[in-house]
Amino acid sequence: MSTNPSQLDSAGLEQRVNRFYEVQERIVQQVRRVIVGQEEVLEQVQIALFVGGHCLITGLPGTAKTLLVRTMAQTLGLIYKRIQFTPDLMPSDITGTDIIEEDQTTGRRNWTFVQGPIFANVLLADEINRTPPKTQSALLEAMQEKSCTVRGNNYTLPAPFFVLATQNPIELEGTYPLPEAQLDRFIFNTLLDYLPVEDELKVIGMTTTTANETPEPVTTAEEIVDFQKLVRMVPIAESVARYAVDIVRATRSSDPNAIEFVKKYVNFGASVRGAQFLVLAAKARALMKRRYHVTYEDIAALAKPVLRHRVLLNFQAESDRLTTDDVLKKILESIPQPKA
Repeated sequence: MSTNPSQLDSAGLEQRVNRFYEVQERIVQQVRRVIVGQEEVLEQVQIALFVGGHCLITGLPGTAKTLLVRTMAQTLGLIYKRIQFTPDLMPSDITGTDIIEEDQTTGRRNWTFVQGPIFANVLLADEINRTPPKTQSALLEAMQEKSCTVRGNNYTLPAPFFVLATQNPIELEGTYPLPEAQLDRFIFNTLLDYLPVEDELKVIGMTTTTANETPEPVTTAEEIVDFQKLVRMVPIAESVARYAVDIVRATRSSDPNAIEFVKKYVNFGASVRGAQFLVLAAKARALMKRRYHVTYEDIAALAKPVLRHRVLLNFQAESDRLTTDDVLKKILESIPQPKA
């Protein structure tokens, strides 16, 4: 009996999709053993992992930013490293450095590269805005090219590679705003807020006893790389893609079709990278919701976390106490979702 190659392909694809669903559910189950609430944040971090993007998590101290990232790394079974960013941190503390070592047998001295903590699958850049821009920018090449250069030598980072960075709100003492070029490399700027009272009570019950929950690994590095390829195969209709592009273009005050609200309050809007990340994230969200195509709702739901760090407001917005989310909300209201 002959087998049609397309049947084999569709059967293999179905198997990969079912495995994706299984892993995604188990990730949530394992993370829930440690993390209470924060459904949107957990969804956005998962999306970042499934599309191979980096995630910036903004929240006040004590809102479990570091715990969330560490728990996620343990659940994924990946190599995890943490860098605590401080004002005196140097770029070589991140990338690694060359040292001179003497060969005991020949007496010759050779340069030896000692890898920095950047050589990991999941890199937690903790309080990334506590260090000056020079050191922050050491991550730029790694985030974009998945490699780093030290003394002219290029080193490839392990795959997959994610930077999950946490930052305190810039109003806090001793923080430095991230450079715009680096901000643009993050797929999401996820906001971590205080928990509702019921969830806060659960946290107290979980953390003030002798119980010590440890999440179990549910997948592998190779499987995550395969999931990233799978997500890119999710189809998107031209009308849905156009809706995403329209939202991104509406953030630019120089665009002829920009609304007056944007022209009044926005200095610079999102780049093409914003549209790329918005569509990629929507594909991952669709697959996580067990759909095989992207909807307008996927685009609208992710517009704020994808674009909030790509839109620069002017002094007028600051004086009127407007946030980027206020501007994005107005844009989404001005571009109604087309009929499905």
